[in-house]
Amino acid sequence: MGGSNSHTISIDSRLEMGSLAEKTTLEIEEMRLVSPQPIDRKICSLETTHPRPISGAGLQDFGCKCVLHSIFHSVKIALFSNKLNLLLPCGPLAIVVDKLTNHHGWVFFLSLLGIIPLAERLGWATEQLAFFTGPTVGGLLNATFGNATELIISMRAMKSGMIRVVQQSLLGSILSNMLLVLGCALLGGGIVHFKREQVFNKSSAAMDSGLLLMAVMGLLFPTVLHFTHTELHFGKSELALSRFSSCVMLVAYVAYIFFQLTSHKHLYAPINEEGSQADGSSDDDEEPDLSKWESIMWLLVLTSLISVLSEYLVNAIEGASVAMNIPIAFISVILLPIVGNAAEHAGAVMFAVKDKLDISLGVAIGSSTQIAMFLIPFTVVVGWITGRPMDLNFQLFETATLIMTVLVVTFMLQEGTSNYFKGLMLLLCYLIVAASFFVHLDPESVQDKLEDHP
Repeated sequence: MGGSNSHTISIDSRLEMGSLAEKTTLEIEEMRLVSPQPIDRKICSLETTHPRPISGAGLQDFGCKCVLHSIFHSVKIALFSNKLNLLLPCGPLAIVVDKLTNHHGWVFFLSLLGIIPLAERLGWATEQLAFFTGPTVGGLLNATFGNATELIISMRAMKSGMIRVVQQSLLGSILSNMLLVLGCALLGGGIVHFKREQVFNKSSAAMDSGLLLMAVMGLLFPTVLHFTHTELHFGKSELALSRFSSCVMLVAYVAYIFFQLTSHKHLYAPINEEGSQADGSSDDDEEPDLSKWESIMWLLVLTSLISVLSEYLVNAIEGASVAMNIPIAFISVILLPIVGNAAEHAGAVMFAVKDKLDISLGVAIGSSTQIAMFLIPFTVVVGWITGRPMDLNFQLFETATLIMTVLVVTFMLQEGTSNYFKGLMLLLCYLIVAASFFVHLDPESVQDKLEDHP
């Protein structure tokens, strides 16, 4: 009797396990049809909710497999999901060329190409993290890490004593964002929406334009003070005024962040937001590709890689200028900012094509505002702390270029409408600026080079 009872119990347990397996299979199939998340991650979580009688060693192996699969999935998405990542091997190749040869031109060119996909992935990782932080903190993260490449290159150049490269690369980032990035966005959006004018929030654009004009004022007065020879204390008043103005600009930028994200954030809402929500046609229901901690890890990894490549890039600037017979001013103002603005460029055009012009303006003009009101004063303060004579005297040619750029963009945006012709005009203006710096010989760079190599 006991044998038959045990036999019956074993049969019942097998039936229960069989039904549980069938139920698990049915649940997996149902999740495969309904859930938008990857099925492999769901399977791991499902296995933990329905434990099986396995040994401790088997459970440990299963956990290791899940961790390895998660790492593989993260690397696959980060490094193999974008065609621009085909340029990633250029970074290690630049290091090899620098170690084995003395061709600064090739080192500079390969480093430039290697940083482009890293900068784009840095912007992508920031967007992934923004899914978990909300729109307020997410917008601040996008603005901050969007300019991380420019900041890293500037710190490397300042460490090497190349003050003019710092000034010109930051100036070039402003010009690139306002003319090249914004011009491509307006042109692309205008071509796709050819039969009508696109509209955007005019008040937020006016506020950013006002901040840019304030930044122009901060750069203009030290320059005028220097070239009119009206300093109270020659060689000291210009630097003191630059440091004081930088502190004032930093306070103004902090107040602007508080104004934008806290007290008056309703002024920065897209003007077509209410209509899209009423129609129920919002297409922002996207799922993040990475978890929060994966996004943070990728931000740290990508920032470190950009920092390493930036050192090779900065060290090869002077040699590349001689090897390629290109002025350092053109390299600093035109070529370096194209690398740093790769993520902004792609994002601004994509949002403009989707008729989300307010986001495009936030990327292009917002990034320019942050560079002018935060990064430039920040580098002056860092130079003050480290004993570097970094000031706001960007020389007459560069300051005049910035003034005209801010005025042109301000007039373009004052109506609150956009079309392809406005984008085309901004691009043509950028061509004029690029050609001007190609034939411009910076006297300060020549003087610094003579002082470094007597």
